[in-house]
Amino acid sequence: MKTTFVKYVPVMAFALLLMACGGSHHETNDYRYEEPMTDAVESEVYDGGYEYTEEPYYYDNEPTNSESYAYIPENNFLNAINNPLSTFSIDVDNASYANVRRFLNEGQLPPRDAIRIEEMINYFDYDYEQPRGKEPFSLYAEVSDCPWNEDNRLVHIGLQGVDIPTDDLPATNLVFLIDVSGSMGDDNKLPLLKKAFKLLTRKLDEKDNVAIVVYAGSSGVVLPSTPGNRDNAIIEAFDRLQAGGSTAGAEGIELAYRIAKDNFKPRGNNRIILATDGDFNVGPSSDQALIHLIEEKRNEGIDLTVLGFGMGNYKDSKMEAIANNGNGNYFYIDDFGEAKKVLVDNLAGTLLTIAKDVKIQVEFNPAKVESYRLIGYENRVMAEQDFENDRKDAGELGAGHSVTALYEIVPIGNKRNLRYQDNHQINDKAYHSNELLSVKFRYKAPKGTTSKEIAKVVMDKHVPLAQTSNEFRFSASVASFGMLLKGSQHKGAATWESTLAMAEDAIGWDHKGYRVDFVKMIEQAIELVEEEPRYSYYHYE
Repeated sequence: MKTTFVKYVPVMAFALLLMACGGSHHETNDYRYEEPMTDAVESEVYDGGYEYTEEPYYYDNEPTNSESYAYIPENNFLNAINNPLSTFSIDVDNASYANVRRFLNEGQLPPRDAIRIEEMINYFDYDYEQPRGKEPFSLYAEVSDCPWNEDNRLVHIGLQGVDIPTDDLPATNLVFLIDVSGSMGDDNKLPLLKKAFKLLTRKLDEKDNVAIVVYAGSSGVVLPSTPGNRDNAIIEAFDRLQAGGSTAGAEGIELAYRIAKDNFKPRGNNRIILATDGDFNVGPSSDQALIHLIEEKRNEGIDLTVLGFGMGNYKDSKMEAIANNGNGNYFYIDDFGEAKKVLVDNLAGTLLTIAKDVKIQVEFNPAKVESYRLIGYENRVMAEQDFENDRKDAGELGAGHSVTALYEIVPIGNKRNLRYQDNHQINDKAYHSNELLSVKFRYKAPKGTTSKEIAKVVMDKHVPLAQTSNEFRFSASVASFGMLLKGSQHKGAATWESTLAMAEDAIGWDHKGYRVDFVKMIEQAIELVEEEPRYSYYHYE
């Protein structure tokens, strides 16, 4: 199904839309940005867009909407001597990729803060080896020249989760938590949502249970927990859903967790699937209030999947925050094909967690690396001491899921000639070693409380870019595409044409056509950039 998106919405129509949602937001005519959240600082919302240093320029007929994206500054290069360790939580979400695709399909470049490069890279499967030992995942690493900066190197790190056939999944206790407020009435929201969930329902059997909770002005149970093989009863419950009213999201979340707990399967998979556009406007609705609510619930052994739908009033920042803090994952459903990918093709990874609180820590050899930059993962960066702190929450890895991270590194050059201090001391082991870096992974079993650690050393082998794997070059092309869309200061010599050529050359085995579709997205972006080199006040060149 092709989504519909009105690029230019008259002011009167927008006012009527807000009335239909039951909301009382006072939004201006641009995207709404939110400051990134930390443990210590509450988010601050700026109506009218994030305050950039230069005065924004508005084109005539600027799109009118209240979409919300968190402003997250890009990672910069860090000196390897002063900052030898890089620590971050994994991220298997890929909502950003599907959302960017939605913008391009509607003939519009996405706002730059809608682009999370790690989620775009991790949208794709990579040809990593399946785990062979007792650990639930395997490790992969590759190093070569950086495509957008010939003086630098690019490090590709991969983590592959064990693949579990759908038939071998444990019993599942599912609670569908569905937003049926007035803002969900569009074809690409509740109607698409119902079709998507019917797909998932047909994959369940008698050992599974399904309940349906809805929320609008208030919340309620549409279907009590029901055996998964009662397809007709479940589908009939979906068919009865209609949109209308305001959005009491927090109340629905409370009810869904209560039902999930009442039907808890101690040896099974217990999960809530929240489907919404994120436009909560009744009860606790701020990001911070919802995060506190989710944090209270996540220790009950109930995981959370967030599925985003729609456009115009889409609250990306709110839904990412809920998923990140609820031991969950986050996807954006822009069409029926994406629904099938998330809820059928990748069902095991969506539903079953094989490792939780997964953290990665990379130590760079300062005799080889002058500085480095982690590409993406800006809101997943952790303090180095948190790596071994089992009380610190991190990302979950689903069955069959892979995680890919890229580092751009500046190789060591001449020592600095300083007048007032000696150069930092580097031990002899570093100078005499051919190790470029070491990677450590720490994770817990799904129901465990103590983490385990595994490590891998990456050697300094010079492999020309043309001789690298398709996985290396394709992931690099996705990173390059993301940097170009964001107008990144770190894009170096990357161009739309070089990015397209690299992606086309690295398609490789693409049995589901996702990589071919990515090439088409680059072509769409090239056409849009040529039409409007500086679209709105987002910095595209």
